[in-house]
Amino acid sequence: MTYVGSGDPSRRRTDYNPSWINELAEDVTMEGAVLKGTVRGADAVLKLLSHARTLYEYQEFVFVGEYDTNGYIEDYSSRIQGQPIANIAVIYRNDQGKVQHLVMNHRPLPAVLLFSRLMGEHFAGTPYADYFATAD
Repeated sequence: MTYVGSGDPSRRRTDYNPSWINELAEDVTMEGAVLKGTVRGADAVLKLLSHARTLYEYQEFVFVGEYDTNGYIEDYSSRIQGQPIANIAVIYRNDQGKVQHLVMNHRPLPAVLLFSRLMGEHFAGTPYADYFATAD
């Protein structure tokens, strides 16, 4: 299956820092398979993405780059607690060049559920916890 990556450890990056992460519009929105609902606001999106990135063991990219006038795509695989996971992130910029909307399309389902549960555990007791799955 393609989501497990190439198997080549030399292609695994642990130093990726997306260029767009510091270009969030104040009213940015984010949707994703690991989320229950739409996250709104630059502070919330940055806080969630910052922690989510720590859960990846690495990122192995198939494609990273611009598309069309206001878009950016990241297609990568990884592992979270040893479980294979992949994501196609679609980033949309507004006319001012700020990131306006993000869609995170993680797969497969068992990894999505694990990822969401780990995020929920980390943010337990905060308003962000409601976006994620619980152990129940």
